Amino acid sequence: MATETAYEQTLASLAEGDSPVLQSVLAINLDSFERSGLDESTYVLVRLAALVAMDAAPMSYAIHLAAAGEAGVTLEQTQGLLIAIAPLVGSARVVSAAGKILRAFGTAADTAGV
Repeated sequence: MATETAYEQTLASLAEGDSPVLQSVLAINLDSFERSGLDESTYVLVRLAALVAMDAAPMSYAIHLAAAGEAGVTLEQTQGLLIAIAPLVGSARVVSAAGKILRAFGTAADTAGV
């Protein structure tokens, strides 16, 4: 059985959301929200659109979908967002995002014991 190096453990912790780096990123995001002047649901939708454009990892969607739920963003609004940005980012990015969003929901459901 191979043992993980400190580097691999740090990367695993970061990927799982357990890291001082992630805490710093979250603090930066809070400051960004306050400075944006946007209402909470618009802010989250804009950030979700940026994740789609970047072809972000499923964990990024999981974090932002939790914030979206807290902001009252509905599934219909999220679907509308994907439809609205598809002509700009392309269908491949939207389909990729849809799959990652479903995985993020699955991970959240597993974690919650649903």
